Amino acid sequence: MTDRTFLQLNGSWNADPNDPAPEVREDGSKLSLQFGLNHSAYEATTDEKGLLAFGGCSEWRLGSTNDEGWYRGQCRYSGIAPAWGEFYEIVGADPLAHAPTDWKVTNRVDAGKRHFLFYLRDETFECFADEWAFSRQR
Repeated sequence: MTDRTFLQLNGSWNADPNDPAPEVREDGSKLSLQFGLNHSAYEATTDEKGLLAFGGCSEWRLGSTNDEGWYRGQCRYSGIAPAWGEFYEIVGADPLAHAPTDWKVTNRVDAGKRHFLFYLRDETFECFADEWAFSRQR
């Protein structure tokens, strides 16, 4: 048993559930994730993008676990995280955090302490960073 908690961070926006087309960009310890916004369920235009910017990022991954894998129990957080398709910060002890082997290290000196997780349609995005911000791109 752990004291791990999933805090949902995306209350008024979310990624397009059909084709989010995520793009990751690195710039030292700064990382950004751009994706299409869900204009059907949230206030957004059809071509509007969301941008998550992370400061003090030490490592990140864009894994292959998709929504089908989640519902089949193939994701390490299936049955633990509250729901698929949301953006979370994982708080507390997490023995599963580094279970994947495809982490990309960006900056070991400035190691991000916070664990962020975003379930997209065909990928799972994760990173360790000090801070995050959301903005819209038209």
